Amino acid sequence: MAPVASPADDQGPSVAGERWLAFVLHAAFFLLLGASLARFLIRHPGEPRTPWIIALSAGLALLQVLGRVPGQERLTRPVPPRFVWLGAVVVVWMVLVVLAPSFAWCAVPLFFTGLRTLPPRAALALVAMLTAFVVVAQLKLSTGGFDPNLVLAPPAVAAIGAAVFVRMRHQAESQRRLIDVLIRTRRELAATERREGTLAERQRLSMEIHDTLAQGLSSQQMLLQAAERVWDADPSAAHRHVRAAASIAGRNLAEARRFVQDLAPADLADGSLEEALRALAARATEEPGGLAVRCHVEGALPENRPLPEAVGSALLRIAQGALANVREHAGATTVTLTLTCLDDQVLLDVADDGRGFDARAAAASAPGERGHGLPAMHVRARRLGGTLTVESAPGEGTVLSVAVPLEPLS
Repeated sequence: MAPVASPADDQGPSVAGERWLAFVLHAAFFLLLGASLARFLIRHPGEPRTPWIIALSAGLALLQVLGRVPGQERLTRPVPPRFVWLGAVVVVWMVLVVLAPSFAWCAVPLFFTGLRTLPPRAALALVAMLTAFVVVAQLKLSTGGFDPNLVLAPPAVAAIGAAVFVRMRHQAESQRRLIDVLIRTRRELAATERREGTLAERQRLSMEIHDTLAQGLSSQQMLLQAAERVWDADPSAAHRHVRAAASIAGRNLAEARRFVQDLAPADLADGSLEEALRALAARATEEPGGLAVRCHVEGALPENRPLPEAVGSALLRIAQGALANVREHAGATTVTLTLTCLDDQVLLDVADDGRGFDARAAAASAPGERGHGLPAMHVRARRLGGTLTVESAPGEGTVLSVAVPLEPLS
């Protein structure tokens, strides 16, 4: 499962964009401030207001430095609140514009600084006031009479810039909200997947225990009870029952150890599914009860295409569960295991000559009334994309068929 990203990870590009914008605004402000001061000194050298212009320019530059530093949120030394700072910058700039209209160009970065600092309505009011000062300053600088372009152009440019900035800020806020929703959804999905994984693992373990340990313990109990019944009358038969129970206990011990390792069937650890099914049939035939189990294999998979471990494990578990059901419920004398290997699927049939049952009525019954074995087989088949069908009728035996698809050869 992929790790869940934190909000800081997703909003990193946004923070970097804010810092880049702050750097551009600072650079543009100092560039325009320097150009305006140079223009004034070139055109108005030695005037009485010159020292005031220089002092106010230096003060405005210092206020800008005391504001937001590119790459940092604030300076380490104490600074006034942002609104107070912005008000001081605007006041000093307005005095400069009154004394020297050429400083009106510094309003452009101030527009965006106000839009970034103030609430929307206050920011738009500040932009309107700065635009009015720019228009007045341009008219004072004009020497050719009234020029409509000087009156209309600054408001138009300010309106376009403000509209674009406000729209971009709304999009950024929407993006941040969307990121927050996605992060919450991702965390909820991860929690749901963990819960589902836990439930699936519990179900898988319950099926493994039912198909191996529980069935083995049931067989041991039956054998020991049979040995107890004939212990005095036929000691040799009782010894055979005890030896069979001990053999089943050894296999159960191997299965329990396999659970600790990888939960794969012990019979598949050193052989193929065909060999495991033949060994299962031989053991079932040797157990007391008169049940004869035969195993047939039809077809074979290509040598370069071994049967997936998950498929082999599931089919062996289904065969074990089917034999346990036959032994406990069917009253059969003969069972036939048939493994058929095709190009695109593997088939397993388990047929017995027992008393049979009404398959339709069993399928329509509640899950809790059907026991654990058959539903577990259905779950194993579905997990592999396969199907499991049961055909039976009273007095006609039962045939259980499993079909598991295989990945096509490339």
